[in-house]
Amino acid sequence: MAGHSQFKNIMHRKGRQDAQKSKLFGKLAREITVAAKLGTPDPNMNPRLRAAIIAARQENMPKDNIERAVKKALGNEGENYDEIRYEGYGPGGVAVIVEALTDNRNRAASDIRSFFTKSGGNLGETGSVSFMFDRTGIIEYDRSVADDDAVLDAAIEAGADDVVSGEGGHEIYASTEGYRDVAKALEAKFGEPRKAALIWKPQNTVAVDDETGEKLIKLMDLLNEHDDVQHVYANFEVSDALMAKMGG
Repeated sequence: MAGHSQFKNIMHRKGRQDAQKSKLFGKLAREITVAAKLGTPDPNMNPRLRAAIIAARQENMPKDNIERAVKKALGNEGENYDEIRYEGYGPGGVAVIVEALTDNRNRAASDIRSFFTKSGGNLGETGSVSFMFDRTGIIEYDRSVADDDAVLDAAIEAGADDVVSGEGGHEIYASTEGYRDVAKALEAKFGEPRKAALIWKPQNTVAVDDETGEKLIKLMDLLNEHDDVQHVYANFEVSDALMAKMGG
């Protein structure tokens, strides 16, 4: 579990420039529009839309942008996006899952395949690595909402599967079936979480040396910077020294 948290720290490095912020807002808006199109435009009745709006708020996306993204779905405007999951192996045989929303399947597949190849990895078939991950819901809160015992008690009462509390905050995990109810119960007690989403959680993490770790972090950055890529998950952990060197 500690490895998973360390991995998440790599994935959520801050310090974005304006151009990166604009790209991020574009991805968040795309997810909001797709979530609203696939379900109801009411976030209280649509857990995926609610998760997307929470993610947007956490990145300080303007309220107007969020509302405009929902209205796009209501007016059936904009492109139609396909949801695609890519799976493969990065340097050192590390398992990687990439979730994308794209209006051009051929472009997305070609670009993502080239990233894997250039990094010394290879793209595989769907299902080639996902068996090493659990599809699970996660609800995250800052440490300040409550102490560890209070969060644990509330999570157990809500029906959560696991809780990990540390310096970075509280992570509550729930099954895909129970995730929505757990999130609602915790929000009623602690307020809106900083994150609530379905993720791919590695069952185990693999420690890699710094040379391999550097290649993997560069691959993660390439993938995350691609317009079509929404989320990237992998099952590796690196040294604190490398994280500091890479700006983690």
